[in-house]
Amino acid sequence: MSKISYKERIGFALGNLGHSAFYGALSTYFIVYVTSGMFAGVEKSIANKLIGLITTLVVIIRLAEVVLDPILGNIVDNTRTKYGKFKPWLLIGTIVSAVLLVVCFTGIFGLSKVNWLLFAIVFVIVFVALDIFYSFSDVAYWGMVPAISENSKERGVFTVLGTFTGTIGWNGLTIIVVPITTYFTYLATGKHDQGNAGWLAFAIIISLLAVLCSLATVWGTKEKNNIIRDSANKEKTSIKDVFVGIAKNDQMLWTSLAYLMYSVAYVATNGVLFYYFKFVLDKPNQFWIAGVVATIVSFFTAPLYGIMNKFIPRKVLYSIGQIAMILSYVIFLTAHDNSTLITIGLVLFNFNYAQLVTVLTLTDAIEYGQLRNGIRNEAVTLSIRPLLDKISGAFSNGIVGFIAVAAGMTGSATAKDMSAGNIHTFELFSFYTPLTLAALALIIFLWKVKLSEKMHAEVVDQLEEKLATDNINVPVDPIAIKHQAIIAPVDGEMAALETLKHTNQDLALFHGTGYAIKSAVGEVYAPFDGKIRFTFSTQHAFGIESDNGLSAIIHVGIGTVNLRGEGFNLHFVDGQEIHRGDLLMTFDQELIRRNGYDDTVIMFFVDPKRIEKFEVVDGAVQHGDDLTPVTFK
Repeated sequence: MSKISYKERIGFALGNLGHSAFYGALSTYFIVYVTSGMFAGVEKSIANKLIGLITTLVVIIRLAEVVLDPILGNIVDNTRTKYGKFKPWLLIGTIVSAVLLVVCFTGIFGLSKVNWLLFAIVFVIVFVALDIFYSFSDVAYWGMVPAISENSKERGVFTVLGTFTGTIGWNGLTIIVVPITTYFTYLATGKHDQGNAGWLAFAIIISLLAVLCSLATVWGTKEKNNIIRDSANKEKTSIKDVFVGIAKNDQMLWTSLAYLMYSVAYVATNGVLFYYFKFVLDKPNQFWIAGVVATIVSFFTAPLYGIMNKFIPRKVLYSIGQIAMILSYVIFLTAHDNSTLITIGLVLFNFNYAQLVTVLTLTDAIEYGQLRNGIRNEAVTLSIRPLLDKISGAFSNGIVGFIAVAAGMTGSATAKDMSAGNIHTFELFSFYTPLTLAALALIIFLWKVKLSEKMHAEVVDQLEEKLATDNINVPVDPIAIKHQAIIAPVDGEMAALETLKHTNQDLALFHGTGYAIKSAVGEVYAPFDGKIRFTFSTQHAFGIESDNGLSAIIHVGIGTVNLRGEGFNLHFVDGQEIHRGDLLMTFDQELIRRNGYDDTVIMFFVDPKRIEKFEVVDGAVQHGDDLTPVTFK
């Protein structure tokens, strides 16, 4: 790997270290500060009302952000500067939101003690601006992945590295929050507590980290001017599109509902763990254990999932994760001050595959929806999980604020001030409620989500049959007759589709209109100038369309849908313009054969009733060889 590659990978990965830490401070610990220190010196009854007001405003503002995100994404996408379109918004968004976060952690400079109504007005303005600029940086950071790499595998590496450092940034806060807030409070007041001075220092440190990490990304990466960048993301997804896409796809709907139940429980529990250690266990200085456990467990869960899913269906893995989460709540409710049991509970709580399984199931729902409704909602599907994360984050902020007030865990309260009633209230809303949500998520997923790996493979087969044989009503000019020059996309022996023999399945695509080439080399090239229309989530097949309107599917292998993308390396993104002879895919022939599948490459034409004249010449071909032109209407 070149020095530039290392520089770009490290620079991009560092960006999410600070970005996720900042989000954790904003979404979790800001509410802790609001309930414990922001209104210090204000009469308790007024303070509790202000806490309720701020919590409600945060929930409303965070929910409104869901609607704003597509607008902000459009602004970023239409930005043109000599530094690119992502870097300016990444830097501006991070710097402005960092300054505003610090302002929030000053309690808006103590304005609540002077005029609570003016405080509320100023807070709304500051927090809305903070959330908007944070969203700019969020959209810019993840949006720049296709801009810094053209290679599908390399983009995957960037995403994995960013996700990994993001986990460290998020969980790292749990490790450092108490030491930082305690140390700086002690420097300012001489008291070993988490006071306002400590919270302000915490906000300053995290804000500086976020800015420095964004600078590392800006310095370390390079936005490339290429076809991928110009062709990607032309179609914008509105909030209406997201909900319509969910409503028309029952598997997407039930998967989303199950994930929302899980996500609210998970984020809310992360938010109350600080209160659990401080007010229930009376061990605030041991809160770092929660962060260490979460970091270690998350480090192993993703690799373990990849290994286990080869032998265990993802629905079973989802169930294992949810059961582990439910057991963790039982342990938190019964462990009392047993550190060993609490640590086991933290391990079980973080050993959860709900997010991974949800992403994979939603991705598979693209083909399910296309088969069922005739609409392929890729952009909508990619928007769903971030949308649900924002919704669950908003609700979780409200839940945490409510729990703190209802259980008397506000202001200068300590563990010694907690009555049995306070503890019962805390447990009711902090553990029993999310336990119920986790159980509901499991029930919904097991009962309503039918889209298993096996079912998805069947859906893909049916969809390909439909595309290969049906008239799908593509708008055409009935008078115009067109001719499309085509070159061989693969090296190998070419034959008519009807000559294919197989025993695994009886697919209609083998009776469609197109070519079958027994591949000699695991490489697929573009057969004409045109555009990538879509890619199946299993990566073994993709749709292309020529510049003059001829649509085709290139399908690699027979039965290879069951490989779930393993062994396929794409060299394009959906929507990319392609030129005849461009390398589009490499695939592992040995892996395909080792798993008992055929590596024949099939190219068939979508809506074959449009084809007027077509001819297959049997024999050996090299990619780039001219084939008989196709006449179509």
